[in-house]
Amino acid sequence: MSMQKGANTAVPVPSVRVELGWQSGPGVPDADASALLLAATGRVRSDDDFVFYNQPAHGSGAVRHEGKQQGPTVLDVLSVELARVEPDIEKIVIAASSDGGTFGQFQGLYVRVVDAAAGTEVARFDSQGATTETAFVLGELYRRQGAWKFRAVGQGYDSGLGGLATDFGISVDDPGQSATPPPAAPAQPSPPQQPAPPQPQAQQPPPPPGGQYMPPPPEQGQYAPPPPPPGGQYTPPPPGQYTPPPPNQYSAPPPGQYTPPPAEQYAPPPQPGQYTPPAAPAYGQPQGAPPQPQGGKISLTKNSPSVSLTKHGATSGHMRVNLNWTAREGVAKGRLGKRRRGVDLDLDLCCLWELMDGRKGIIHALGDMGALDRPPFIKLDKDDRTGAVESGENLTINLDHTAKFKRILVFAEIYDGADDFRGLDAVATLYPVGSPPIEMQMNDCMDASRDAVLALIENVNGELVVRREGRYVLPPPGRPRWGKMTVDQAYGWNLDWVASRGKD
Repeated sequence: MSMQKGANTAVPVPSVRVELGWQSGPGVPDADASALLLAATGRVRSDDDFVFYNQPAHGSGAVRHEGKQQGPTVLDVLSVELARVEPDIEKIVIAASSDGGTFGQFQGLYVRVVDAAAGTEVARFDSQGATTETAFVLGELYRRQGAWKFRAVGQGYDSGLGGLATDFGISVDDPGQSATPPPAAPAQPSPPQQPAPPQPQAQQPPPPPGGQYMPPPPEQGQYAPPPPPPGGQYTPPPPGQYTPPPPNQYSAPPPGQYTPPPAEQYAPPPQPGQYTPPAAPAYGQPQGAPPQPQGGKISLTKNSPSVSLTKHGATSGHMRVNLNWTAREGVAKGRLGKRRRGVDLDLDLCCLWELMDGRKGIIHALGDMGALDRPPFIKLDKDDRTGAVESGENLTINLDHTAKFKRILVFAEIYDGADDFRGLDAVATLYPVGSPPIEMQMNDCMDASRDAVLALIENVNGELVVRREGRYVLPPPGRPRWGKMTVDQAYGWNLDWVASRGKD
């Protein structure tokens, strides 16, 4: 039964399949189906009333996300057992969100309600006339005098899944690392054969509405990325499964299909206790010459990417890592892609760390800010939300504990004010004691990356070596706030992740 927008029809069966479908083809984005279970207030009771690809089953068992079926017509399917829907749920909203484009790029988008037992069509609504929308409420199942009905809605959102979900009361989260802060260092640590696994953390309280929607954590508060290979090491598959992006860009490939790009684009992390310098001799310097100070500082570039802190005399004291940024004219935007009054460009300085004894974690503005007098001996000073503070954001690394560091990956992430790094100029500078400042510039992003990997600091046989990475990292499809997790996976940290509270 084909329906017009706003029309409704009875659903006289106890169980249905709800199919979101569209025609596949070149240039057509992906889309994801989801369901929101609403109380009489018109809002969810909690984040548990949201069913989607990362929370595929409602606690009552009444609604499940069955997943996608590929073909000339792509289907994303939800199943609904109407008889099991809890009494205080009045409505089930059927929504769709696009991934990598707008709904104006879709052809033949429809939602169809099918009798799960007989396979016969109960209702169908063909959505037409979409332009810039990135999320849609296509229809809704609702109770009326004890019976269920379906209404064709067709309401679009330019603000994506985040705007749609917030309207119905879903909390908007940002990703955080799940491991608890490390305990005090042992008196005489000795490296174990295998890194200690990260410990889970209880679910954090939901943040206030607003901002970009991120998936809430499952019931135990634990989100696990794809498991690492045996031994915790990443072994790339045979070549030919992944085509690298343009120079300086990094795209997250499908799980299990990653082949590192050429050495000049990305060098995978070395095996434990080993260090493989860049292709060019002497840490990547022409003619074996280390980077030379220019105007009282050392500039790490593509042609001169590495420098030894130890050889430059930086063997103790507190080394400050500073991040400053500017946006070129017309670049800054609001969190959902529209310019918003009072929104400043907000970049966060972050780092992944790993110690010689196997402990590892992340330091960032939305979670652990670190410490200097105990592991990880790294501390984030503050969160500069505008970029207007002259001192920017700063990480401090206590080089008195150089022997305890295994590796530190410093990266920047866009929190607000711009959709990606295109048009942004970021400068990271290291200020070691007893050595000239070391500067790295990032201003050549060419895709929708929201994370920029700045530098990898590694302990090479007791010598700290800084290598400029200069990599841009795309977030996972459909999860723009989860770039930290992609950085983690790209460099083989293998942490566990949960959703965390956003900034107030």
